[in-house]
Amino acid sequence: MKNYLKLGVVFSLTVYLSLAASSVLSAKDAHKNRVIVLTDIEADPDDTQSLVRLLLYANQLDIQGIIATTSCWYTTKVSPKSIDKVIEAYAKVQPNLLKHEAGFPEAKHLSSLVKSGLPKYGMKGVGKGMDSEGSEWIIKVLEEKDDRPLWISTWGGVNTLAQALFKMKQTKSEKELARLVSKLRVYTISDQDDSGIWIRNTFPDLFYIVSPGDDYGSATWTGINASYMSGVDHTTISNEWIAENLQQNHGALGAIYPDVAWGVEGDTPAFLSLIANGLNDAEHPEWGAWGGRYELYLPDFSKVKEGSSIVKIAPETRAIWTNANDKYTAHVPSEFGRTIKQGAVTFDDFKVTLWRWRDDFQNDFAARMDWCLSTYDEANHPPVPVLTHEDRLTVKSGEGFTLDAFDTTDPDGDSFSFHWFNYPEAGSYQKLIPVNGAENVHMAYFTAPVVEQSQTAHFIVKVTDRGEPALTRYKRVIVTIEPK
Repeated sequence: MKNYLKLGVVFSLTVYLSLAASSVLSAKDAHKNRVIVLTDIEADPDDTQSLVRLLLYANQLDIQGIIATTSCWYTTKVSPKSIDKVIEAYAKVQPNLLKHEAGFPEAKHLSSLVKSGLPKYGMKGVGKGMDSEGSEWIIKVLEEKDDRPLWISTWGGVNTLAQALFKMKQTKSEKELARLVSKLRVYTISDQDDSGIWIRNTFPDLFYIVSPGDDYGSATWTGINASYMSGVDHTTISNEWIAENLQQNHGALGAIYPDVAWGVEGDTPAFLSLIANGLNDAEHPEWGAWGGRYELYLPDFSKVKEGSSIVKIAPETRAIWTNANDKYTAHVPSEFGRTIKQGAVTFDDFKVTLWRWRDDFQNDFAARMDWCLSTYDEANHPPVPVLTHEDRLTVKSGEGFTLDAFDTTDPDGDSFSFHWFNYPEAGSYQKLIPVNGAENVHMAYFTAPVVEQSQTAHFIVKVTDRGEPALTRYKRVIVTIEPK
């Protein structure tokens, strides 16, 4: 009897420790964005490129599905085996990635998340009897007891999500359907089938980011591979840079990263803003981040052009998160005196909301690719910006205030630089508030503008180390300016 009691105690303790460990894991994952990817992989090599990058951030995202789908470029086939091939490459480097940051999931777990949508184009695959492994998986994940939003990062057609929504509309109560839809967040790389407009019209409350239609030249996401801007250094999207920093001598994931055929990583913006870096806040597309900046409004359909694909465009009937302009003047290195100075060229368009961060996220990608083979001491790791105050402040109209990142550190002991700036478009007060004096020191001084009603202003400190490659992290301070 004593032995049975003893076994019972041991069993109870084991269960308790297991539950406790599960609870701790959940707490660790609570800040991660949940994401399901829909990919028309094999329609263009850029899906494979984006999948390589995604897996290198698999410890910072809670990946809950990778679903092979169709698109306007790949209408009758899905290719889950191509997803498996990239995960097999990831398996070879995952143990080494763990030397640099914790939380990289086992390849076996990621393989279990690979699903398929129907090999049908657009709305031909939506309706009664059109359920698929992929659409059923979306519903299953959405129904889990998890309060976090579920992001659907759509790299091709979106009809697998459309089918999940169709089925829920047929089988759920109105209240339950609204609850589930409220948990969804969708970012689609333009409209690559005709189910996108159906979703937006049928579910008008669904959070949806898209540059509508199939005219890719009018899409924010193309800022990732845009190279038309005169006076801008495009080195980090060049074929030479890709070969040296990603493809060659970087292990199995680098070796599987394909050459550019149409455009480099056109699908990556669909998840860039989900990565924790101090700048990104996925719930606020209007704040601007690595994946671009977007505002909620009803687009002017007269300005939407037909593209070259088979997708037929239609007027939007509701507000969507879509293209927003930034006015941006880059700071450039200065050889003598203050280390940075304002450049001579100012840009004002929607693509700049994404490419303004491009060197930062490309260098970050390159560093993580280094992690695939290097020891911790051989590689670079991002700095850790630390404010000496809260990241939400309130000041009075016309008064001076100070922002300070004095406690910033770097895990490798590298030297690092500061750059403070106001991001006017992100706040309600949209006139530039300049730094009083030097913007490249840990402490920056500002004067609040005179306002007649409460306004918000966003200030960013960009911290970049001097490792190889140079890595950047940020802190965003939102200042509420109250009238006197």
